Amino acid sequence: MKKHIVAAVLIGAFATPALALTSGVYYVGLDMTTHTCSVVTKMGPGMKMMGKYKSQKAAEKAMAGMKKCHA
Repeated sequence: MKKHIVAAVLIGAFATPALALTSGVYYVGLDMTTHTCSVVTKMGPGMKMMGKYKSQKAAEKAMAGMKKCHA
């Protein structure tokens, strides 16, 4: 019984950070000094928000279609 409890705790400890990395809000940000776009989780100073997305994959797909990101 103790083995099962220890196994469950270890699985939970390793799975929780992985789930935290895949959820949240992602932004496509245009750096106004370099004029390049990137997917970020937090907008920094000097960045213009080009869009807000629920997943990193959705943000990357949208960024690929943005004209200002290919200048």
